[in-house]
Amino acid sequence: MKILLLGVGLQGQATLYDLVQSPDVTQVVAVDERGAALHEYVAALQTDKVLPIELNAKNRSEVSDLLDSVQAVICLLPPEIRLEVARLAVGKGVDYIDTAYALPEYVEFGAIAAENGSALLPEFGLDPGIDLVLAGQAVQELDEVHGLQAYGTGIPEPAAADNPLNYKISWTFSGVLGAYQRPARILRNGIVIEVSPTEIFSEENVEIWDIDGLGTVEAYVNGDAVKYLDIFGIAETTQNTGRYSLRWPGHSAFWRKMVALGFLGDEPILVGDVEIPPRQFVHDLLHPQLQYGPDERDIAAIGVEATGLKDGVRKRIGYQMIDYRDLETGFMAMQRTVGFTASIGAQMLLRGDIPDRGLLQPGNDVPFDIFVAELTKRGIQVQRFEKE
Repeated sequence: MKILLLGVGLQGQATLYDLVQSPDVTQVVAVDERGAALHEYVAALQTDKVLPIELNAKNRSEVSDLLDSVQAVICLLPPEIRLEVARLAVGKGVDYIDTAYALPEYVEFGAIAAENGSALLPEFGLDPGIDLVLAGQAVQELDEVHGLQAYGTGIPEPAAADNPLNYKISWTFSGVLGAYQRPARILRNGIVIEVSPTEIFSEENVEIWDIDGLGTVEAYVNGDAVKYLDIFGIAETTQNTGRYSLRWPGHSAFWRKMVALGFLGDEPILVGDVEIPPRQFVHDLLHPQLQYGPDERDIAAIGVEATGLKDGVRKRIGYQMIDYRDLETGFMAMQRTVGFTASIGAQMLLRGDIPDRGLLQPGNDVPFDIFVAELTKRGIQVQRFEKE
């Protein structure tokens, strides 16, 4: 297997590490614009499998040339770059994998990929990603689905939650703040509820949950849950669905005030003689204060629960994954669950474990047993529960 990896940041480092460990992978072309950091990291891996290339992936012609020498590309870059890389990949019959929400153009690209025998596998990280595979399995175990709930989180373990926010950064902080301003959609008692960015942390949209293995947390709505009902083919019977993020208690009350005061706005304001977007100010102020220490662990967790009927009996079927930072390798749980998952996706495609071509959806097209077995090999455990 020859694989192109675009982006060797936090998640990309874990992806590259995992690819190198695989006996099936013969070469990884690793591309990042931060050349010194890339070469330093590759040197630390002590492998001859990796070809490091310093390159801005916006350079279309050079990325196109690199795609000619590989069978798959994993793209861990911003949306505008992902879009162009996906376009190039499907045109060349190269499998494409990313960890972010699918872009609308992927539908068109998927048709092209299906014709030339390649695949697009977006939404294949932690959330979205692992959650969708688990949700797809839970749905398949019921004859009729009435409810589907999912949650995900990346938080410090209690001992590391030692700042006023009880939160530290295991993902790009700009992405976290951006998600705090993303509208959400949920389904309650058959009614679609639109949640605006200003309402994400409102008291009526925040719940207190007790999660086995985590304890007491806050759950707030995150993204569009309703669209997945059509994807899973359960829209006609489902009455309740939601996707939630979890934080330690108190998080929502803080950000509720910050949102109300405009601290997450994008419109620049004049500060002295300089125009600064409020969200950028918040990012730059908090980012250095929310870093993990070398011996502190983060927690990455995913849970899904499907309710409905099985053989005429009401059932509640759920899956849960909780992972912690590996202090031996240094990889955060977030890096492991996102980066390793992307690597697994590329390898499963190239091995033929995922046989379908075109635009794929993790919950429908990724074989559950094989995927969970791959996670288990990496020390990431998935548990199942069932209740009547």
